[in-house]
Amino acid sequence: MTIITQQQIQEAAIYIKDQSTVAPEIGLILGSGLGVLADLITDEISIPYHQIPHFPVSTVEGHEGELLIGMIEGRRVVMMKGRFHMYEGYGPEVTAFPVRVMKELGVTSLLVTNAAGGVNLDYSPGDLMLLTDHLNLTGRNPLTGPNDPALGVRFPDMSSAYSRRLIEVAKATAAEQDFEFKEGVYAGLLGPCYETPAEIVMLRRQGADAVGMSTVSETIVARHAGIEVLGISCITNMAAGILDQPLNHVEVMETAERVRERFLKLVLGFIPKM
Repeated sequence: MTIITQQQIQEAAIYIKDQSTVAPEIGLILGSGLGVLADLITDEISIPYHQIPHFPVSTVEGHEGELLIGMIEGRRVVMMKGRFHMYEGYGPEVTAFPVRVMKELGVTSLLVTNAAGGVNLDYSPGDLMLLTDHLNLTGRNPLTGPNDPALGVRFPDMSSAYSRRLIEVAKATAAEQDFEFKEGVYAGLLGPCYETPAEIVMLRRQGADAVGMSTVSETIVARHAGIEVLGISCITNMAAGILDQPLNHVEVMETAERVRERFLKLVLGFIPKM
């Protein structure tokens, strides 16, 4: 377990502030293949992760590993183009370290996106799902260990992990564009292997609609820090056992590319309202 200190958070934030005069109010964390959102940023400053003090480095294809700061539709944003996962060998507190830094930079609301497998049999590849809740099935929690009251309370409430207000904003924006989100529960597992068919049956019985290997630690830390969270899953494939075909990361990337235009249009629509 790595202990995250205020000094580490502040040193990372100071370095970032020295690179950009933009004080971000919205944070964005992009999942596999969804880095296309970076195309929307204007007046951008790009900082490779390896240059930021105490930042880990992303090692996964589809996660480019840079922090972008700039403007989208008149709002000041900081964007992670690529995230960190526990299956890369990082602890949950490390994967969520950038959220701590975002809070220090002034972020009050966070959009987290991910590529996920469809568990709900009514879903199809290419669907976009608003997260209404999650199941943390990683066996780990980023708040384990000593609690610094300056960062958040010892026992944070998670009854509204994903902001009902932001969900309604996203749904209203989608309705304006004649689009309908799915809504459901995201199950976060450790990875890196895809789940077995038996595990998918278990997840469905537990109430999961989609499954992936990210997001939960970031959301937990964001709520601990008092940041409002909106989560969107891109259903890039149906989970194991639903279709008679093997799972692979290429399919994830191809489906993410297919929903690119729809995804960008929706985000452009609701970011000004966050």
